[in-house]
Amino acid sequence: MAETDQFTRYVILLNMNEGRKFTQDLIQAHVAHLRKLDQAGKLVLCGPFLDYAGGMVIVQAESREEAEEIAKRDPFVASGTETYEVRTWELSCEENNHLLGTP
Repeated sequence: MAETDQFTRYVILLNMNEGRKFTQDLIQAHVAHLRKLDQAGKLVLCGPFLDYAGGMVIVQAESREEAEEIAKRDPFVASGTETYEVRTWELSCEENNHLLGTP
């Protein structure tokens, strides 16, 4: 049984390791990884930070373990260019009563 529900997503925070640089091949491999996630229906949002050396990938996964595996397969991480941190994120919306405004 899945650990998550319809309102759970996983945020993968990517942080550039000091002294590392992106190559064109590495960027292309990262984009291919993201495209694969998108085609599998797992990619929610992604992009680099403009004010910090790193980025964020939000995925829909069956479990935190699956999200960790997705992060480890990212070429930016697998190459040692970036490190990652996974956060479990619950969406706030009317459907899960988060927007009712009552404690």
